[in-house]
Amino acid sequence: MREITLDEAALLLSEHDNFKILTHSYPDGDCLGSGYALAFILRKLGKKANVAVDGKLPSKFTYLVKNYEEQDFEPEYIVSVDVAAPTLLGESVMEGVDHIDLCIDHHGTNSLTADNRYVDSTAAAAAEIIFQLTELLNVGLDDDIAGGIYTGISTDTGCFVYTNTTPRTHQIAAAVMSYCDWRMINSINFVIKSRAKVKMERMIYKTMEFYAGGKCAIVYTTLAMCEAMGAGDDEMEGLANIPRRIEGVEMGITMREKAGGVFKVSVRTNDDVDAAEFCKQFGGGGHPAASGCSIEGDLETVKKQLIDAAEEYLR
Repeated sequence: MREITLDEAALLLSEHDNFKILTHSYPDGDCLGSGYALAFILRKLGKKANVAVDGKLPSKFTYLVKNYEEQDFEPEYIVSVDVAAPTLLGESVMEGVDHIDLCIDHHGTNSLTADNRYVDSTAAAAAEIIFQLTELLNVGLDDDIAGGIYTGISTDTGCFVYTNTTPRTHQIAAAVMSYCDWRMINSINFVIKSRAKVKMERMIYKTMEFYAGGKCAIVYTTLAMCEAMGAGDDEMEGLANIPRRIEGVEMGITMREKAGGVFKVSVRTNDDVDAAEFCKQFGGGGHPAASGCSIEGDLETVKKQLIDAAEEYLR
């Protein structure tokens, strides 16, 4: 595996064709926005590129693909975007893939194996890197590319309020805003909520418990709760930020039951508590203030593991 510069990453993209772009399981706005923006960039260069999504594209992000159609070709060059670990790649995404040629990411804990890897942990979102690639590849912005970049940046910074937001983040957002419908993007991701999501948020608050002297708050959703509320993946977006908004909470943990006896765990932290370091003990990772992992087991067993680990970590 070779650690490369962004200039070298741009050169690799310009030298190859027939791209398959990999996204991670339960893809968020940054993963999808960056993936589709990169596909449109490559297509503007006269290349063929498709984005591989595990499962169905979340309905809230369908605006990203209004001008996107799958192209018919045999993939020759595999690129991952915003994928921090091999465990985050779903089976359908990896179909026919035996290696990754280029990894583009912004997670400092990145453990993905690839022939070439570019990781910028100072970037608030992978979409910041994609914007820089438009400049290096001399590709002009349009609605599709700018919309993907703005989606990635705005969602990974909580609409520019998280601590990963930097002056560069605002500069890039300003550069793409005149090319896309950023008001619509903000409305979909931060303003309008479905009734199912409101019901799910109300139920989430009922599950909240505090540990480590009030420094840790844990909430959860089960498959039965989601079915009862009629909630899907769209309704889960943003729930992970609820626990850490409580005064005095340094670590917020959200447990989300998935099929197969697995809980997807999202950890959000305040102050100097390192979420990535906490999740590493469970085989996960991410950012200092926002990380995740997956743990097998039933609700009470997984919750106890997390409680014990949080009380030890926050001691």
